[in-house]
Amino acid sequence: MSDRDPSVESSAAIRARIDTGKPHSARFWNYFVGGKDNYDVDRAVGDQIKEIFPGLVDVARTSRYFLGRAVRHLAVDQGVRQFLDIGTGLPTADNTHEVAQRLAPDARIVYVDNDPLVLAHARALLTSTPEGRTDYLDADLYDPAAILKAAAGTLDLSQPVALMILNTLGHVADYEQARSLVSQLMAGLPTGSYLVISDSTSTSAGMIAASDAYNASGAVPYYVRSVEEIGGFFDGLELAEPGIAQVTRWRPETDGSDGSDGTAPEVDAYCGVGRKP
Repeated sequence: MSDRDPSVESSAAIRARIDTGKPHSARFWNYFVGGKDNYDVDRAVGDQIKEIFPGLVDVARTSRYFLGRAVRHLAVDQGVRQFLDIGTGLPTADNTHEVAQRLAPDARIVYVDNDPLVLAHARALLTSTPEGRTDYLDADLYDPAAILKAAAGTLDLSQPVALMILNTLGHVADYEQARSLVSQLMAGLPTGSYLVISDSTSTSAGMIAASDAYNASGAVPYYVRSVEEIGGFFDGLELAEPGIAQVTRWRPETDGSDGSDGTAPEVDAYCGVGRKP
């Protein structure tokens, strides 16, 4: 664990670190997926952006559904039992550990975020089956070595790990730096590990306008990238079928239960799952 263990730091100390005067990406996203852990400032920006680009709500919800399908694929089809989820965000339904341990009770999950509001809710992420384990690290994406060192307290880094970075890399403004951070994290994981990424993409004028409006709101900026740039994060890895795809088109549910049956609307969010050879 980090020096800010959610089981140790007081609720008052955590609350003191939360800025409710500016919109925040985790709370903004929480509002879009129907959660209640957000403030007036987040809802105001969310409503403004929904007027500019209503499709961003679909991006938020279908990206969440992708998480569930990716974890199921890795746990069931690939036998992965360890997950390192960076950029955790606020707990909602079917978090990574819930999906993984429902299918593989012995799965181990480490969540990583450095946001005080996420930290305040981290206890909800620390439930686990008796056979498995979950942990939370208050750590920074910009320090991969520290993340890997701390994660090794829960995960066996000599065995495959699924590195999940969902709707997070857009906070890294420089693309080459973002690629370097991903590469450093994957370098610390063994052969047979997986990289799972999803992110909003600059694939429509509406999404670009929504991104510009969000970045002008006073929130920490979030930059949307091209599909080709999303693919670049997987260089050197073996992409699972269907490769880099819209989040609604990646191994869709045949019954359409999560809006991924092939009839869902086009969304400006792409994803991929790659294996380290």
